[in-house]
Amino acid sequence: MEHGASVTSLVIVIIAAFITPILLHRFKLNIIPVVVAEIIVGLIIGQSGFDIVEQGSWLEILSTLGFIFLMFLSGLEIDFSIFASRKKKAKPENQGTGAPNPVWVATTVFIGIFIISLALSYLFVLAGFIDNAFLMTLIISTISLGVVVPTLKDAQMMKTTIGQTILLIAVIADLVTMILLAVFVSIYGESGGNTWLLLILFAAGVLFYYIGKKFRHQSFVETMAKGTIQIDTRAVFTLILLLVALSETVGAENILGAFLAGTLVSLLSPNPEMVKRLDSFGYGFLIPIFFVMVGVEIDIWSLFTDSRVLILIPLLFIALLVSKIVPALILSKWYDKKTVFGSGFILTSTLSLVIAAAAIGKREGMIDDQMEGALILVAVLTCLVAPIVFKKVYGRFEDEDHKTVVSFIGSNRMTLPVVRELDIHAYETHLYHTKVDKIDERISRNCFDIKELDGYDVEKMKELGVFEVDLIVASTGDEERNAEIARFAKEQGVERVIVRVESPDLSQEMKDLNINVFSVFLSSKALLKAMIEAPNVVDILTKQDSALYQINMNNSVYNGIHLREFPFTGDVIMVRIFRGKDSIVPHGDTELKMGDRLIVTGSHEYVEELKMELEYCEWC
Repeated sequence: MEHGASVTSLVIVIIAAFITPILLHRFKLNIIPVVVAEIIVGLIIGQSGFDIVEQGSWLEILSTLGFIFLMFLSGLEIDFSIFASRKKKAKPENQGTGAPNPVWVATTVFIGIFIISLALSYLFVLAGFIDNAFLMTLIISTISLGVVVPTLKDAQMMKTTIGQTILLIAVIADLVTMILLAVFVSIYGESGGNTWLLLILFAAGVLFYYIGKKFRHQSFVETMAKGTIQIDTRAVFTLILLLVALSETVGAENILGAFLAGTLVSLLSPNPEMVKRLDSFGYGFLIPIFFVMVGVEIDIWSLFTDSRVLILIPLLFIALLVSKIVPALILSKWYDKKTVFGSGFILTSTLSLVIAAAAIGKREGMIDDQMEGALILVAVLTCLVAPIVFKKVYGRFEDEDHKTVVSFIGSNRMTLPVVRELDIHAYETHLYHTKVDKIDERISRNCFDIKELDGYDVEKMKELGVFEVDLIVASTGDEERNAEIARFAKEQGVERVIVRVESPDLSQEMKDLNINVFSVFLSSKALLKAMIEAPNVVDILTKQDSALYQINMNNSVYNGIHLREFPFTGDVIMVRIFRGKDSIVPHGDTELKMGDRLIVTGSHEYVEELKMELEYCEWC
């Protein structure tokens, strides 16, 4: 019977996790993060509500695995290339004088957060709410990457200077508090005094990193990564379990091993398809079980029996606000009050590490069940309030003046015509060539601003800021040199790299590094085949009066409208809709969504009219 009750409870939790996002979509509650909604549903079906879920081995194991996988994906989410100092443009009306260095500003803000959190923690200790100031400091200073990242993406701020700064603050907070939580366990846990053993865990991480770096591009690994073997996915799960086991062995929390595994995989630049599979498995199965169970285990009604806990909840919420908003005032040197206030508020959101710290504190006897529930409840409240206030402050962050910055390395008959035809309002181009290249001086002087180089030495080009751009096009006359430049650009964190190579082996190597390959031979062959099989498509791509255009859907007036009901009439045909990573073939029942990228064709006059209509932002 006990086994049957355990399975029944698991089914209830799975169904709850399944219907939660459906309900959010149905009632248009997109402003609430899914993880918070899952906790709320857990409250309804758990001890605080109908109490229809019983604890059992199934739920305990899957919930623990969900937490471990959440920490792994949090580590995987970190893009270490953002630690490179790169010049990005921020929205002029939000930015003051000069563009701050995101790494320097983020580090300074986090130091301020930690110092204020430590001071506030001693106040809580003096007030008798908790005995350990170290644990309280970690609870107050932590920031939820899982809430910050999707909020910034939704506001279209990931590519702005302030967006990078907010993200870096969250990343640093996640890394530091995660490591300090492991140190806390080693000091105050039952097997205290083994802090130095953490070095073994990090040494193992370094070893696994170099092993992965050596074997990731081996031909036999790429062969076994397909079909029923999926060796890359097996390697990831093996790494997670090895580091989790090692973490527990040295006396640290298992989540530190999982987080370390995620950072290692991120450093190895994993295949995007594999990352998508891991996300699907984690957020589609294990992680929802964990968050629903967080809600199930909270007994809200018991919190009202302790007046001390009732006083703690608002005080802790205020402490979280003060610890984030006050250090964020540093940003007022470069940004206006709206930006500073919004940034401080979104940094207040905290969840996963508070849950971990509360669980550890309860296990070590530092807090009781009521205090644990209060801490988790405050964390949930921050995740509800912070994104809502942030969106209210910012609306939708649109950087109208932002241009995609492109460096063309190699100025020749392949690149110059392309530069001439790029939209100057959307692209900022920089052309580079060596003094020995033969380029018509009249073209160079009259039409293009071409910067001369002594040679294509990547280190010297780095000093000149060639790689501080959004896109690199490597198209010199030497494909080996192009490949070298492309590899270096990727190492420098350039988001998109296009390289001109002809040989199949070099082309495959570039594709494995997620570098776009341009080949004169393959392009000519594809164009000739298209002219034979689909001449009308070629006409659309090559004729200016019937070209393809991209329009970004920013006008909320048309959000959710079906194409058949779309009031705009004109000589325009919608060819494709890109929504996130999805590519949608439009038809009458297709709904337009905010953030959609529409690929259309038609006369330039009507396209511009449609563009003005859809790209108009009501918050601008």
